[in-house]
Amino acid sequence: MRSRTAEPAAVPKAFVAAVLAMALLGAVGTVPSIGVASTPPPTPVPPHGSPSPFPTALRTPTPSAVPPKLTSPSAVLEDLRTGQVLYAKKADLRRPIASITKIMTALVVLEEASPGEEVVVSAKAAGTRASQLGLVTGERISVRQLLYALLMQSANDAAVALAEHVGGSVAGFVELMNRKAEEIGIHRTHFVDPAGLEDRGNSTAKDVAAVVRAAYMEPLFARITRTKFHKIPAPSGRARRIQNRNILLWLYPGAIGAKTGFTTPAQHCLVAAADRAGVRLVAVALGSRGDDAAGVFDDGAALLNFGYEAFQQTVLVARGQTLGRVTVEGQRVDAVAGDELIKLVRKDQIPNIFRAFLPDTGLFLPVVAGQRVGEELVVIAGKRAGRVEAVAIRTVFRPTPRASPSPELGPLRTGSLAAALRLLAAVLKSLLDAFL
Repeated sequence: MRSRTAEPAAVPKAFVAAVLAMALLGAVGTVPSIGVASTPPPTPVPPHGSPSPFPTALRTPTPSAVPPKLTSPSAVLEDLRTGQVLYAKKADLRRPIASITKIMTALVVLEEASPGEEVVVSAKAAGTRASQLGLVTGERISVRQLLYALLMQSANDAAVALAEHVGGSVAGFVELMNRKAEEIGIHRTHFVDPAGLEDRGNSTAKDVAAVVRAAYMEPLFARITRTKFHKIPAPSGRARRIQNRNILLWLYPGAIGAKTGFTTPAQHCLVAAADRAGVRLVAVALGSRGDDAAGVFDDGAALLNFGYEAFQQTVLVARGQTLGRVTVEGQRVDAVAGDELIKLVRKDQIPNIFRAFLPDTGLFLPVVAGQRVGEELVVIAGKRAGRVEAVAIRTVFRPTPRASPSPELGPLRTGSLAAALRLLAAVLKSLLDAFL
């Protein structure tokens, strides 16, 4: 669906105004492209909309390689692809996470149900309090549309409808959520509901980042969380128009998602993902206090700025790269990298990258092509950055042993037929001479 924007018709004037505003605020490092709204438009409240309840500008320091000062008490910045931690502030502190919970809800739904499945809305789902899509008891709606409501508008009624459809009940679905947390390998997280309204549930910034990485493996999750506007059919026949609550989609160049959240105990929470030149980062900020969400969006943008300013994606080891050689039973075995190692490296630490090839011991012939024969260790600024398995580039067999010549038959084994005949003639002649 084509996204609507709040830009006036005179694009050049709006573009210049956006550039000047960002220059004064120091919000971001680059300028959004022409044709992209620079601020969120009015929230779609009938009949004419109402002012956006979210900030329309970011208040962040000029991007630098210095870690930012945050208002959020717990935060983490990671490589969205690998989970490499670039910044952490009490990232293992357990906290309520409000509607950030819905990321796990979406992940479980995407793994357990087809987007085209039809959901019949129960009275319990329709009556769920707080943020709502406005579901009606008995309404029939697809899983896909409920996911849009869940992730864009943070609709609690959609969360309950999806939970009942997939888990049979809310309690059954929560069991699936906690089971999925164990599969991911996060151990400081406990869910008690699919919407995040119950603040007895808790997680950590680090655990949330792990859930987000798993969710981004689902193409539909990525598509929904970068969507600004969407229309959802309603029983009345008039479509329900929803708008993404993540204002970084408007204010931060490269933003691609993912989710906001707020309850009084959890305070303002944010997961912000961005992609610049193929480098994907995810920032998680939990517990920012304030009368509005401005602080948490500033924190998310500041973390992303730090990541892009201070780090550079670096190929430390390329797949197939020659690493060294190993001697096995006197035979040379050439070793190459069996995988690649790509890391985000602090720009000031790039000169301090060291690599060492460590051959395995106890090897014996034959060595088969692709067999592990050692590893390449990478150290950056005195800390281990990773290792890659070294494998044999080709198969090396044990050499065929040569037969030792027999003292009695040596000439026969090594000489020609003519030499053998001459030897036989000489023996016969010596025998005849003995009788003469």
